Amino acid sequence: MKQLLTFVLSFLLGSSAQTQSLTAPELLEKAIAYHDPDGRWATFDDTFTVIMTRPDNPERESQIAINLPQEHFSLETKIDTVTTQYILDQADCQMLYQSEPIDTTAAQAVDMSCERGNMYKNYYTYLYGLPMKLRDPGTNINYPVEKKEFQGKQYLVLKATYDAAVGSDVWYFYFDPQNYAMEVYQFYRTDDAGKMLPSSGEYVLLSEEETINGIKMPKVRAWYYNKDDQYLVTDTLIER
Repeated sequence: MKQLLTFVLSFLLGSSAQTQSLTAPELLEKAIAYHDPDGRWATFDDTFTVIMTRPDNPERESQIAINLPQEHFSLETKIDTVTTQYILDQADCQMLYQSEPIDTTAAQAVDMSCERGNMYKNYYTYLYGLPMKLRDPGTNINYPVEKKEFQGKQYLVLKATYDAAVGSDVWYFYFDPQNYAMEVYQFYRTDDAGKMLPSSGEYVLLSEEETINGIKMPKVRAWYYNKDDQYLVTDTLIER
């Protein structure tokens, strides 16, 4: 019995020591191995739907198509009876309103633009490509791995900053220390001097999973303000 307890204790201490000694690149690789075990993100080509619910607002349904090898992105959004769509193929941009193509002038009247379409492309590709997107050029993973408690649970945390051409926000990514699943991310704005503003930004609680094109993506994303924990919206991922 004593030998068994000694073995169990040694195993647990060894596991803990291994976790504590993880470098930032090692943690990122383990997280990517969990979410993208077959290395399929680089050739991602699939369509999924995101339902946004928010207090005192109508539901928003967004159908998103991402084809990374072909540099194709499309976003069709429905709110009540209004449908808008962006179709981006490499440098080409097409916009549709109520399923009819519209030009740049007509698009301005309904708050659409190719710049906005590219913003959506970057937004959805980034969020639904995490943590794989943390390998992208211009992303700087800070050392060392941090251990933080968030809402009563211990996490291994990576801090990411970005080259000026990529972005100015400071991001934190929270991973389960047992299986390395990404369960929270959080970002803060910075001032003109690059100093992080602690009362700015938001955090996102990730729960459940949906496997899209072989990749484990968080199914539910609930958004809150950092400064007061005020709830904002929930995005729910559905494969259709």
